[in-house]
Amino acid sequence: MPGLVLFGRRWAIGSDDFVLPGAFELFVRLVWWIGIFVLYTVHKGQFNCPGGGLLHSYLLGLIILLASIICALCALVYVSMQGTISNPGPRKSLPKILYTRLLLYFPEFIWAVVGAVWVSDNSVQCEKTVVNGVIGTVIASWIIIIFTIIGVVIVFDPLGGKKTFYLPEGVSRNLESSHSGQLLYNVKSSATRVWEKRIRLLCCCIVQDDDHRVAFTSIAELFRSYFSDTDLVPSDIAAGLILLHQEQDKMESCPKEPEEVLCHSPSSLVTDDLDVELENAAHYMLFAAAAYGWPYYVYTNPYTALCKLNGDCCRNRPTDSEIMGSDRHNFHFGSILKITGLQYRDFIHISFHNKIYEIPFFVALDHKKEAIVVAVRGTLSFEDILTDLSADCEDLTLEEVLENGFVHKGITQAANYIYGKLINDGILNQAFTIAPEYRLVIVGHSLGGGTASILAIMLRNSFPTLRCFAFSPPGGLLSKSLADYTKNFIISVIVGKDLVARLSMPNMEDLKRRIVRIVANCNRPKYQILLRGCWYEVFGGDPDDFPTELDGRNQDALTQPLLAEESLMVHRSPSYNALEEEPRLNSPPQYPHLYLPGKIIHVVEECSSKRLCSSDIKYTARWSNETVFSSILISPKMITDHMPDVVLKALSSLSQEHGSCLSCQTREYNPSAV
Repeated sequence: MPGLVLFGRRWAIGSDDFVLPGAFELFVRLVWWIGIFVLYTVHKGQFNCPGGGLLHSYLLGLIILLASIICALCALVYVSMQGTISNPGPRKSLPKILYTRLLLYFPEFIWAVVGAVWVSDNSVQCEKTVVNGVIGTVIASWIIIIFTIIGVVIVFDPLGGKKTFYLPEGVSRNLESSHSGQLLYNVKSSATRVWEKRIRLLCCCIVQDDDHRVAFTSIAELFRSYFSDTDLVPSDIAAGLILLHQEQDKMESCPKEPEEVLCHSPSSLVTDDLDVELENAAHYMLFAAAAYGWPYYVYTNPYTALCKLNGDCCRNRPTDSEIMGSDRHNFHFGSILKITGLQYRDFIHISFHNKIYEIPFFVALDHKKEAIVVAVRGTLSFEDILTDLSADCEDLTLEEVLENGFVHKGITQAANYIYGKLINDGILNQAFTIAPEYRLVIVGHSLGGGTASILAIMLRNSFPTLRCFAFSPPGGLLSKSLADYTKNFIISVIVGKDLVARLSMPNMEDLKRRIVRIVANCNRPKYQILLRGCWYEVFGGDPDDFPTELDGRNQDALTQPLLAEESLMVHRSPSYNALEEEPRLNSPPQYPHLYLPGKIIHVVEECSSKRLCSSDIKYTARWSNETVFSSILISPKMITDHMPDVVLKALSSLSQEHGSCLSCQTREYNPSAV
């Protein structure tokens, strides 16, 4: 639904977004009106007390005012219920009703002030019940006024006053024309500045240097390019995600064609060493989780962690030369010791230093596997988030590597930082001096997994036996050539419908296109979609069969956008165009297709509940490929499947099972369930 236009500007709310909040306020107002009316009726002849005349006038005026507000709310809710998301025609009278409702706030504000003055007057000596009723009325009035102001602030669109954001009918939509080009340039500049201010505000608590300013601008440009080509409000996106989730569940429940089942047969993939790699992955996931330090240890041991850390961490404190960054009370290092089970003497280097493009890591000796382990921490701070969001692509230039390609800029800079520490500061030389027969293993989760993968590529020539385990790495990491190059030494582990493993700009553009398409073509009102969707997400059941304009159309027609869909697209962003158009020679798209690193192990729940809470979860695993992760899947577990404790639990469960049982599970694997 295009954003509502009021007072000559666009707001981040649609004309069909007033059903639920309006109904809630209507309920409150009705209860309020009944209470005041009963109070006035019961005490109608008892206003002879000092100040009683003013009280009588106040209650009578309040009854009339509440009745007027109730009538306005009834009209507002009724009109807002009409039409669909992409068909606002039946709601064209809503702005006038909304203006009327807003005008009623002025007498309500005056009445709230009068009531507050009356309550604060010590000379008033009326019955206590009446006084308490007026006090409740005054409090309720001010609460509603305050929440209304907060709501206005939330739905305020800083770009809403830019009338050039939506080109008027008389202006050519040809983006090559000088007039349209100048308008769009002005809007893009304004939008970038708005996003940059928002990011600076969110990161106001961290020290900002030149790297931060460059990152802010780059991230602001990314958000601007992604959000500037659609006319959707947040509730439209929520409705679209609900519809996509239910459509996805319906598709998963459909039986597959024999040809499709055959092409996904486990016999077509290598499964001989899967159980071995799962056992290794479960072991090294401990190191990746330990890199998070005390937050992970406290999260997984909420009742005993602090007591254990307070009792043990002050023993064996490392010297200042062996640790970088802040570790107050030695909690980080103590947590790493407990999670990994290593001794203090097994650690070569520990760094808790954290800035943008500079993330914590540690180097330790793993005597069980005879490995020198470099464990890189995942996202845990605002600086790490900025590193994640610096999603521009850059060239990775490596000597003696035939196939160079594009990589994620922010993660590559983080890998460069750790590479410099390991090589230039002699950390790896020190480690191999102590254990020359050990092999190098690099591990990490999330951001740490992506950084570990690129770091492994950089170190591969110097350490040919190197292995890397990337747990839940970001999907938009390596170009196709580099992803293929890493299949010999990197193992990626993905659990379920992990969102991060599917995150890339092309995938995000595809998700946006799917949301626009399904929202624009759904024939149900938005409030029905949201209510039924919330019920489905919480209590489960069968997906709703929402009718759409797509029903009954042939396959060729489905490739053409409908009028409603086109109305929600203002103009296409550069990354959107990259999905459908081949890049020009020597001019690659800003956000090309990037892939997960190495060989991929996909771990999924077997016959699991689709709700957030389930018990006795069993997992199955199989080798997969990057095409399985070329689309973002909507699920209540798309976030929890990424958490390090869930990954560790899944791998530990699989590694404890017998190899023959694991083979049976892989034969029963259904790729549509992931």
